[in-house]
Amino acid sequence: MQEERVKLSDRLLNFSSGVIKLARALRKGPVDNHLARQIVRSATSSGANYEEACSGESRADFIHKLQIALKELNETLYWSKLIEKSYEVNATQGLTALIQENKELCAILARSVVTAKNRPRSQI
Repeated sequence: MQEERVKLSDRLLNFSSGVIKLARALRKGPVDNHLARQIVRSATSSGANYEEACSGESRADFIHKLQIALKELNETLYWSKLIEKSYEVNATQGLTALIQENKELCAILARSVVTAKNRPRSQI
């Protein structure tokens, strides 16, 4: 379990870093700055909330923080798709890969929430 946590933690960190690079590549203007702030905030929050979940004080705390991380990833997916629809292709290089990673991370965290909710207390 510890090795899987490290891999997921690294994936979330790398994902957040990719989103930061994307945000830096956007044009500079009021709308661009708003989109950049929103996507960076939600992407980086997902990893931070996952780290908090891993050191949760209780099973309920773990599940709650994992759900917050998932919600932030879902928000990031929204902002990514909005940027994809709103910008020319050359401005969003690498966005397709980020969206795919975002979807995979959502699926992993969603399964983790279900597993944690269904696991008997003695196995946590």
